[in-house]
Amino acid sequence: MYRYSDFDAAFVAERNAQFRAQVERRVDGSLTEDEFKPLRLMNGLYLQLHAYMLRVAIPYGTLNSAQMRQLAYIAERWDKGYGHFTTRQNIQFNWPTLREVPDMLDALAEVQMHAIQTSGNTIRNVTADHFAGAAADEIADPRPVAELIRQWSTDHPEFQFLPRKFKIAVTGSPNDRAVTKAHDIGLRMVRNDVGEPGFEVIVGGGLGRTPMIGKVVRDFLPEADLLPYLEAVVSVWNLLGRRDNKYKSRIKITVHEHGIDDIRARVEERFALLRPAFTGVDQQLFAQIKADFAPPAFADRDTGPFDLAYANDPVFRSWADTNLSAHRAPGHVIAQISLKAHGETPGDATADQMRVMADLAERYGYDELRISHEQNVVLPHVHKADLPAIHAALKAAGLATANIGKISDIIACPGMDYCALATARSIPIAQEIATRFDQLKLEHEVGDLKIKISGCINACGHHHVGHIGILGLDRAGVENYQITLGGDHTETAAIGQRTGPGFSADEIVPAIERIVDTYLSERNSADETFIDTFRRVGMTPFKTALYGESDKKQKAA
Repeated sequence: MYRYSDFDAAFVAERNAQFRAQVERRVDGSLTEDEFKPLRLMNGLYLQLHAYMLRVAIPYGTLNSAQMRQLAYIAERWDKGYGHFTTRQNIQFNWPTLREVPDMLDALAEVQMHAIQTSGNTIRNVTADHFAGAAADEIADPRPVAELIRQWSTDHPEFQFLPRKFKIAVTGSPNDRAVTKAHDIGLRMVRNDVGEPGFEVIVGGGLGRTPMIGKVVRDFLPEADLLPYLEAVVSVWNLLGRRDNKYKSRIKITVHEHGIDDIRARVEERFALLRPAFTGVDQQLFAQIKADFAPPAFADRDTGPFDLAYANDPVFRSWADTNLSAHRAPGHVIAQISLKAHGETPGDATADQMRVMADLAERYGYDELRISHEQNVVLPHVHKADLPAIHAALKAAGLATANIGKISDIIACPGMDYCALATARSIPIAQEIATRFDQLKLEHEVGDLKIKISGCINACGHHHVGHIGILGLDRAGVENYQITLGGDHTETAAIGQRTGPGFSADEIVPAIERIVDTYLSERNSADETFIDTFRRVGMTPFKTALYGESDKKQKAA
């Protein structure tokens, strides 16, 4: 992991002191809410439906046990005993009081964490593959790249007042677990014909009101050119991006309006001007950063305890089959901890659960944890021999649900239970779907199926790229849920297709059940996934299952 330098520590301390003074001025009335708003947003503080919300950065989803324990302490000391992990690999605290937020920020600084640029019209927290540095399919660890970008973008003087927020994701694997094609800039690490490292650069992706899949602006960008090229892309958009309409301000709209060829020409022109200013200092820093991410000394041990438990304990075997992924080191696996127990709020973890995960990371996981964009927690480096003990501890803490990638592993935004922008509830719908399919005992028969739920058009729940996407809207004061099918967040990214008219809160779970029943009847075999079946048979059988054959409903669709 990256460790703060003296400069980093001083910078964060100064920002925290500055914000403490701003909070004091807001509390005593010297600042109005309108004056205070841009200041709090620069420090990750939102005013939500019921209270303030503090969004804490977890850069590229990586943290250690001490940091996770501090998050647990903050949840108990200044919140209601839990935190919410997000699709941006961050954590949100939903109930702080304004006076206490500076104390929370100081507590974060004690463990080299902060909330800078987790909101506002700036470059947000850089995200990465949650299996980074561990995955067997990885070309290279993307986290040093993400850290370099984080340092370059933090407080960058040109990019603090962009037309809109800006998001960057990096993957080091051909199997995209970072949703790179749905970001303003997506970076896919590749090697050219002679083996030199570089990046495929994707621009103009994004979800929200106008979902779009990003387009390749550079097939191969040498590693040494990364920062000047990123600066060129953001500079071009900063000049062209619309500021008259926030719904048309994102780079995806700029790319759509100008075309990728025009954007590419502008970026290349700007890059040619900027490149000479980068004299190699960035690459020296990059080399230093890479050293911080050296892999741990992986232990060479017997896997006997795992083999014995796998053979004799069906509960452990189910968890191992579902929640473990291949690791690059012999005898090791990647263990995913589901925060999606049936009927619970997706992405929430209590302070006690955070401490359990911290203890497991420290004892068995080389002191590393990851937050996934799917709102789960990952132990990236675990020896198989330790898995029975890990599973037992997770089971005792309510964290051993064997559902990673299954129908109850639902991504959901906070929705109208918390968010001031939401037009419908997300959490209860996710809970009801998970509970229903647990009752039906169909989850493992259905297999891999991604359901994603957003409580408004901003799409924080990534519904557009869910195999089944659910969007909650307000229809004359009544919650109405639209369904999309066929979305995909991976390297074969696709925007889901709308099925037709929406469903009420009482109707949405039965509607999802009809979709799943249709899939089970249409698939060629148990090995054919939902997304593969949908791509083969198309929308028609699912639409028929949802709406029937009446002319009226077909016309409405």
